[in-house]
Amino acid sequence: MQSAQQVFQGIAASPGMAVGPAFIWKKDDVVIVEWQLTPEQAPKEQQRFAAAVAQAKQEIAQIRQQTARQVGETEAKVFDAHLAFLDDPAYTGEIQKQIGDKFMGAEFICQQVTEATAEMLAAIPDDYLRARAGDIRDVGSRLLRILTGRESGSKDVPEGAIIVAEELTPSDTAQLPAHVAGFVLAHGSKTAHTAILARTMGIPSVVGLGDVALADLQDGDTLVVDGGSGTVTVRPDEMFEKAAREQAAREQSRREAARQAAQTPARTQDGQRIEVFANIGSLKDIDLALASGAEGVGLFRTEFLYQDSGHWPTEDEQFIAYRTVLEAFAPRPVIIRTLDIGGDKPLPYADLPREENPFLGHRAIRFCLAHPEVFRVQLRALLRASRYGQLWVMFPMIQSLSELRQAKDILADCRQELAAEGVEVAAYIKVGMMVEIPAAAIFADVFAREVDFMSIGTNDLTQYTLAVDRGNERVAELYQPLHPGVLRLVEMTCEAARQAGIPVGMCGELAGDVEATEVLVGLGLTELSMSAGSIPFVKERLARIDSQAAKVQAQARLVQATVAEEIGISAR
Repeated sequence: MQSAQQVFQGIAASPGMAVGPAFIWKKDDVVIVEWQLTPEQAPKEQQRFAAAVAQAKQEIAQIRQQTARQVGETEAKVFDAHLAFLDDPAYTGEIQKQIGDKFMGAEFICQQVTEATAEMLAAIPDDYLRARAGDIRDVGSRLLRILTGRESGSKDVPEGAIIVAEELTPSDTAQLPAHVAGFVLAHGSKTAHTAILARTMGIPSVVGLGDVALADLQDGDTLVVDGGSGTVTVRPDEMFEKAAREQAAREQSRREAARQAAQTPARTQDGQRIEVFANIGSLKDIDLALASGAEGVGLFRTEFLYQDSGHWPTEDEQFIAYRTVLEAFAPRPVIIRTLDIGGDKPLPYADLPREENPFLGHRAIRFCLAHPEVFRVQLRALLRASRYGQLWVMFPMIQSLSELRQAKDILADCRQELAAEGVEVAAYIKVGMMVEIPAAAIFADVFAREVDFMSIGTNDLTQYTLAVDRGNERVAELYQPLHPGVLRLVEMTCEAARQAGIPVGMCGELAGDVEATEVLVGLGLTELSMSAGSIPFVKERLARIDSQAAKVQAQARLVQATVAEEIGISAR
């Protein structure tokens, strides 16, 4: 006989209502055998561990790239912490040291150091740092899987199921199938990376329920998850389940209505046209972007062509990719950013020297101008593809006129080469630049006379303006795209573009933040580009904005002293 309805209170991790059968997520426990090394075997064991670290980095980099494409760059930063752990002398360095000191197998030492580090983090009073214990366990589990030679197991989760687990790692969460209805966890916190990913992915979730609440659950038990209140109802009675399903249906209808409305051009309440584009990180993103109502592509990241390949992609390989995206969106504009590697985007085969601060180093346009043999291949492929749609070429990380003019000259040379070869190229291609260095914003009036459009990359502009490494968790609270100093640079760029009569857009993560939409419109942006999932909700928000009132609000924001106190928008 089925037991009566029970209600458990946990921590509201991700809002929304979900009703469905429980799917018990079982951990893949690894049994580690303790074995002794001889002193002569220790160096070889250290090399084996170093190889496991290298493989783990590669796997995490791939998950990060997938998360950036499908969810967003901000959420993908979750995995920067994982990569940082793998480079941390206090973690992987300590494992190497203990292998040499204790003459024990890498698996045993890895397990011991991982658990000791996790327990140390879990004991820290700070909620944010305490939540990182889950991250170190995620990294440790990956290393143990690699060291023991186990395959990465994928679980066959039924459609509409609610996952029940002691905990989910960020890696597990990022790779959940799209048909998962929700999840409930015995452990975890609202600040854990798993919860952050759940909120972005729109998966209703409750964490911190405790082991007792979940102990008697069986596969298939009906659950009602209220991610807004943090309650989980187990085996609900008929009336409660019906009401919960109706609420979940209403929420789904609202999301669907927003998606349907997103198929029309975006306008503010008083009729101002704002173009809403998609950021795309691979060809797989095209269908979702179109289904979400993208009016074009504001940022086509070409790095995937290089990162998914074991060699420099050829001109023909690149041409096929560019033609595909241009044809899919024709006649809508497609802004393709030229290669932006370096910083947080290394290439294994590029043999890039290690830099003390790669974000300030030899990256993006700097790399391309120093390696014209690489740059010209990409530009020729772009030009060849230009006749299949409306191509706009965008150069990243421009900080001087000489860089911009060099890049434009190389593009012109490539056009002449193709003409001499009898290759057809579009008669007119817009050429623009990203504004992501403060100097570019300050001199935006000068640059605006040299380009056909500008696009503001708030991710880098914020970190360079505020001197905050956007991948460093220890200063994460200082990374504030809505800081008045950053907003002033945005306004300067918008005003320069207006005076020059050219369009100005934004393709950083801030563009997809519905809480910032009104401010961005008020600052003068005429195009916003974002992850596909954000498009319907930004368009919905735009329809409720009065552009003149937005200007008044934006001007007030520019003179505020802080982000949180006067502006009242959460820093992200």
